[in-house]
Amino acid sequence: MKLSEIKSTLGNLEEVKFQLPNGDFVPEHFHVTEVGIITRNFIDCGGTMRNEKSVNFQLWEAGDYDHRIGAKKLHDIITLSEDKLGIDENLEVEVEYQGTTIGKYDLSFNGGHFVLVNTQTDCLAKDKCGIPTSKPKVQLMDVSGSGANACEPGGDCC
Repeated sequence: MKLSEIKSTLGNLEEVKFQLPNGDFVPEHFHVTEVGIITRNFIDCGGTMRNEKSVNFQLWEAGDYDHRIGAKKLHDIITLSEDKLGIDENLEVEVEYQGTTIGKYDLSFNGGHFVLVNTQTDCLAKDKCGIPTSKPKVQLMDVSGSGANACEPGGDCC
């Protein structure tokens, strides 16, 4: 989700909720402890230099159970961050939240609240690493090598 989309969505909300991938919600007393720009300069396994930028929100909770961040307050935090850090509102947003370790999530909106979406690692140079872009389709009959009767009792398929 782009920062501009989040700002637009906040204009239609009163309360801000974040749902974790397992269906639980980040406790209502969360804080937004950081809004920043994350810049990654790296070389992938195929030798290509890459540069990625994203906006980062860090969510944190403390024992202050009466604390709440409303939509206007989060919008104000984002606006201040854009001004002070020169954040491009067209950047994608990633969210950090403490589970058993710091989790890094993409963000979406389901019409009622924000949803933290699991991220995955990936090879960015599949063509240079010899990784097929899709799994080859194989007929099971061809795998056994001994014909249609290979998996009958005594057929030595298992």
